[in-house]
Amino acid sequence: MSAFVDKNGRLAGVSAAAPARLELGCGPRKVRPDAIGVDMLDTPAVDVVGDVFEVLRALPDASVAEVYSAHFLEHVRDLEGLFTEFGRVVRDGGVVEAIVPHFSNPYFYSDPTHTRTFGLYTFAYLAECALFHRAVPRYGRDYGFAFERVELAFLSPFPVRGALRSVWQRAVNSHRWCQEFYEENLTGLVGCYELRATLRRRPRGAP
Repeated sequence: MSAFVDKNGRLAGVSAAAPARLELGCGPRKVRPDAIGVDMLDTPAVDVVGDVFEVLRALPDASVAEVYSAHFLEHVRDLEGLFTEFGRVVRDGGVVEAIVPHFSNPYFYSDPTHTRTFGLYTFAYLAECALFHRAVPRYGRDYGFAFERVELAFLSPFPVRGALRSVWQRAVNSHRWCQEFYEENLTGLVGCYELRATLRRRPRGAP
């Protein structure tokens, strides 16, 4: 018996020949209207109601062109298990785009459902990465992705502070060195709200 409900029957047509776009943890409004919205809680925007692992396991290999999630991965306890499934279902050249809270986000700790924060190097532990001067180990894990892009976002619910933070955001993201310098030395002075990352599926069988 299926542990999820495919409300609109959208998973039935997903295959390697007709790859899908997924939006995980979409909530009440999808950012990508054409994506298949997956969430544990049912709203009109959700196409598939259920556990993300069960949904991914129901998909054929190489049948997903894009995975998008915004403030979802911090709720997932088994991040390595999730990336194992991503590596299986995302087709060669497909992307995983994730927006996650930075570890210096002061609001992160108010939500008891959050399980982890993220930093510049988090996805470098999970994917091939040539973005940074500082290299980190992957402990023998290879989920088949290359870490292509990362941006730090300095948002605020307060308009004046938000305007000032947008200027700071442009400066920090102007160069990889600035990103690394900020995270090593300045997070205690100016907290970062979120991190935006893009990972691309490497060709299967490639070294």
